Amino acid sequence: MAAFTGKSVLVLGGSRGIGAAIVKRFAADGARVTFTYAGSREAAVQLAAETETTAVMTDSADRDAVIARVRDSGRLDVLVINAGIGLFGDALELDPDAVDRLIRINVHAPYHASVEAARHMKEGGRIIVIGSVNGDRMPFAGGAAYALSKSALQGMARGLARDFGPRGITINVVQPGPIDTDANPADGPMKDLMHSFMALKRHGQPSEVAAMVAWLAGPEAGFVTGAMHTIDGAFGA
Repeated sequence: MAAFTGKSVLVLGGSRGIGAAIVKRFAADGARVTFTYAGSREAAVQLAAETETTAVMTDSADRDAVIARVRDSGRLDVLVINAGIGLFGDALELDPDAVDRLIRINVHAPYHASVEAARHMKEGGRIIVIGSVNGDRMPFAGGAAYALSKSALQGMARGLARDFGPRGITINVVQPGPIDTDANPADGPMKDLMHSFMALKRHGQPSEVAAMVAWLAGPEAGFVTGAMHTIDGAFGA
């Protein structure tokens, strides 16, 4: 029997990169998977067909849409919040509206989605948020807004772990470092700089992050909550 047979999983932000790898992992492990997308409809439709999962359009910048999507998903066993955006540049020059949008997607959506999911989860429910090692370390200029959003997830998870713990629901943050995706390709212009900080001189693979997510969602991680799980080749060491 597959590890997640009969389990209901919702992945917010699942059409590409790390999110797509997470969808593939849970589908391969027998779960009923629904995932959201915003601007990547073609990729979402193709992934849904390949994995026999369900793709639904949801804008993670819209708080009410996120809450409704989680609520309408019914009783979830696992919620994975992967939707997020990056915004880099001189803090004195960044568009304030763009910064606010980043915070809505990277902070507000994970908080409201987690709270709404916990309303419907039974004991043993799992909430996993994809953060970033930049929540711990920002080694170059221009990343203040992004790092702020990823650090916020740490406090959120620690606090919600206290709130959800009496009901047997866990919440954890997975913090990837450089991962080989369209947004951060292993052969991209930043690779030499990023690898110079790392003990393992390579980008990680989305499947490696998905494997950590699957472990946190499984029975062996039942005593793990309110914690940050960094997978970064020692980028932040």
